[in-house]
Amino acid sequence: MTLRQILVPLSAIVLFGVFWEFLVWVNGWPNYVMASPSDLPPAYARYWELFFVMGWQTLWRTVVGLLLAIVFGVFLGMVMGFSRTMRDALYPLLVGFNAIPKATVVPIVALLFVGDHNFNTILIAFMISFFPIAVSVSIGLSTLEPEYRDILASLGASKTTIFWKIALPKTLPEFFGALKVAVTLAFIGTNLMEIVSPHGRGLGALFDSGKTNSDYPLMFAVLIALALMGIVLYYVVVALEKIFAGWAERSPSY
Repeated sequence: MTLRQILVPLSAIVLFGVFWEFLVWVNGWPNYVMASPSDLPPAYARYWELFFVMGWQTLWRTVVGLLLAIVFGVFLGMVMGFSRTMRDALYPLLVGFNAIPKATVVPIVALLFVGDHNFNTILIAFMISFFPIAVSVSIGLSTLEPEYRDILASLGASKTTIFWKIALPKTLPEFFGALKVAVTLAFIGTNLMEIVSPHGRGLGALFDSGKTNSDYPLMFAVLIALALMGIVLYYVVVALEKIFAGWAERSPSY
């Protein structure tokens, strides 16, 4: 990673913070209406232990849900990518399922698995993030040029060899593009369960506590903590993309 790739995102974050602080100052908003960046350090200092414990709870459940989404999404994408019949059968079901607001699913899941807080949270993170992965893998495989498959098949290559040598590498750029989206969706799913069905765990529960006590700096501190965790996980995906699909990256002409 070059110095430019580090400084540009950091500069954008700093400028956003300056604009946020200026907006609050110009409008004269008190911190019980709109907290400013300068209100956040005291909140972190006061509740640092809760941020550490509950942040870890949110992070590991999000990562587990995302990993399950990757496994299931890749499998489903392969099924739809290699079979037009399965693609025609499953796409309407997936679109319909994805169109359902997950906030309405959270109470149902919480009732089905009462007391299984970790399982509930991981399940929602999984349910909300596997869709883009499945669709991207399906599109990548279904648009594979038939000439490549025919040539390799005529040379005696098995379907497994064709998949590993041609289909999988071609799908990697689409897969990592979808994974960047799935990362943010997984965090949304985790926090939906933590807030809508509170069980005293995770940053969603800390946010809900701040709302109950009208501690707006704490609420905004939780939001920024979630954003930072999402950014870190996003750049983990970017690093993996450079390792496994760096060949697909085109250098800009300017």
